Amino acid sequence: MSAILIAAVVFLIVAVGIFSGISFFDQRSARARLIKERLAEERKGPDLAAEEELALMRDEQLSNIPALDSLLRRSAQVSAIHDTLAQAGMTMRAGNFLGLSALASLAATILVYALTKRVEIAWVGMVVGFFLPYSFISYKRTQRFRKFDELFPEAIDTLARAVRAGHAFTTALEMISAEVSEPVAGEFRQLFEEQKFGMPVRDALMNLTERMPSVDVKFFVTAVMLQRETGGNLAEILDNLSYVIRERFKIQRQVRVYTAQGRLTMGLLMGMPPIIVVVMMTLNPGFMRPLFTDPIGHVLLVAGLTLQTVGYFVIRKIIRIQV
Repeated sequence: MSAILIAAVVFLIVAVGIFSGISFFDQRSARARLIKERLAEERKGPDLAAEEELALMRDEQLSNIPALDSLLRRSAQVSAIHDTLAQAGMTMRAGNFLGLSALASLAATILVYALTKRVEIAWVGMVVGFFLPYSFISYKRTQRFRKFDELFPEAIDTLARAVRAGHAFTTALEMISAEVSEPVAGEFRQLFEEQKFGMPVRDALMNLTERMPSVDVKFFVTAVMLQRETGGNLAEILDNLSYVIRERFKIQRQVRVYTAQGRLTMGLLMGMPPIIVVVMMTLNPGFMRPLFTDPIGHVLLVAGLTLQTVGYFVIRKIIRIQV
């Protein structure tokens, strides 16, 4: 087993080294290829589909290495990672992120094996190290969505005031990007720039819902598109929408107060077992060693982790109330 682990570590080191070397010598070639592709598509003009024309406005390159970029584009999972990085507000490309995950996996494997001298635990460290960067990105994405939802009613109020003052809808979008804090300002700035450079307003609004998959954003986009097609008082519609969103926030805060005990219980149940194991391993290692060395201990560990995972999802299902 140790030989397999050493072979896996050597493979990761060699792979990362090769990709790093290719990336260093081939960045200019990648940029030239991207420019040539865009110029070729631009020359085609009428032959392009609508989605391909709109894609000319965005840099969707997944890696600076041409061969790796072509390979990554074939995977839907890598495209999802690219979208997650964009939603988290990070400029890192998906290829660089996968390389970072590989390095984290390698570092975690070496560290865990150096501390425990056990191959089985080192494999666990490899898996955890690989998914650790993605967990961080998911956390940043969730925090950005939460901050956007908090500032979104303010952006709607600003848009309503601008429309009521006689400004055009597109001009009001630029005012939001200048007056509201991030991340709302950045998203509305991109919305304004997309329609400014020729993208239909409807498509630009749909891109906003893809970047920010929030219920409030979908309500906003639906209301604006309906008003543009059927007419009506846009300022009044936006005022009502802002009021509904703020009232929903009040209900959500009340729900969090009512479910505080359940969330505290979940935290205690999830945190106590590993803390107790670490404390007992520190105070009396001989007492806890059979749990990791005896076959019956392995069965108990698997059973405990399984039950704890089931309990986590059950409690999470109870305390998550959709508003």
